[in-house]
Amino acid sequence: MSIESFEIPSIPPEDLALLKQKLKNPKYPNELEKDVGWKYGAPRRAVEPLVQTWLNDYDWENARAELNQWNHCIATIDGLRVHFIHEPSKNPDSIPLLLLNGWPSTVYEYHKVINTLRDGSTNDSQTFHVVIGSMPGFGFSEPPKVPGYGASKLGDIFNELMKLIGYNEYLVHGTDFGSMLGKWLALNRSENCKGYHTTHLACIPPVPTPTYLWSHPIKVAKFMASMVLGMDIVYGHGSSKIKGKSFMDVENDHEMGYCAIQATRPYTLNFGLTDSPVGLLAWILEKYHNWTYPENKDDHMVLPDSITADEFLTQVTIYWLTNSISSSTRFYYEVMNDPSMKDMFMSPVKIPVGVIYFPAELMKYPREWIEASSNLQQYNEANVGGHFPAFECGEILVDDIQRFGKLLKTKEYI
Repeated sequence: MSIESFEIPSIPPEDLALLKQKLKNPKYPNELEKDVGWKYGAPRRAVEPLVQTWLNDYDWENARAELNQWNHCIATIDGLRVHFIHEPSKNPDSIPLLLLNGWPSTVYEYHKVINTLRDGSTNDSQTFHVVIGSMPGFGFSEPPKVPGYGASKLGDIFNELMKLIGYNEYLVHGTDFGSMLGKWLALNRSENCKGYHTTHLACIPPVPTPTYLWSHPIKVAKFMASMVLGMDIVYGHGSSKIKGKSFMDVENDHEMGYCAIQATRPYTLNFGLTDSPVGLLAWILEKYHNWTYPENKDDHMVLPDSITADEFLTQVTIYWLTNSISSSTRFYYEVMNDPSMKDMFMSPVKIPVGVIYFPAELMKYPREWIEASSNLQQYNEANVGGHFPAFECGEILVDDIQRFGKLLKTKEYI
């Protein structure tokens, strides 16, 4: 295993020419005569202006310069070249912090919060040695070449990365797939991972098993009552967002259509997404429209005010430049076929856990479920934000991570 320095590259001239050519001459799909908003997916009226911005106004070199202000490295682990950003704090009391994103995102999701996490927002803020890992097959990390790289293998890669850098103990924060990897680390590498902070802790309800009946009898009773009376009546309105949120429950949750295809037939889908930058943009745009705050947008609001067109296009350009949309979607297939997933979902987390929920996040479990299945040390609910909180409301996310880090430091967990 080794580490080498890395610089975010320019787009090669031939690749830029091809991109411009494809953006200049797109073949748009036909649509219904009447505008149906976003009900059928991303409409042309939302996609076409962003295509024109990408073609005529967007400058990758600006994004590249911004990204290269931070220290980029490549580590070779398990035969894969893994990209990461490493920004150590000057404060000797700083805590090593591993940040992990999900799909459809990249390390760029954290660009608004790196400096504040590293340097602190106030004199008494907890500071961190910040490490942002690119998941293999996402952005500038090399994609796996063989099957089997699900949560367990990627979790091990990032644990080895932190040790390779010199951080034998660390905290992890994750969203989306990053949350999944964070939980795997919390369960399986607790000798190194000393705290787990997330926007989404996957867990099971307090079902009437002997363990739960003994340790959480009231929580079990409330869960059983909720099956009869309803979640809102038992836990309170807005306490959960679960119904129809199974991994690929397309019949009950139209938001899961992308998941069904990516987890079952990613190869077929990716001919279109890889060859067509317009198709790639539209596929990702739907998620940045639907999964961000406010949740129920006006049909003519394409992106939230918190994310600019240039920021969104930087995410899309990273996928295009690195030809990584196929390997990123393929990860869904790997997760579905990872034998460790069932145990990971059902196992309680014993190291300290911090959870912050954002109102436009896809799923939300009642706090009591989380308390029953983890060592919950900190819990908060934000008033704004969604699936990409570092993008949408970085100050809120940073504050929560800082308070979690300080809490664990005070209690000498790390």
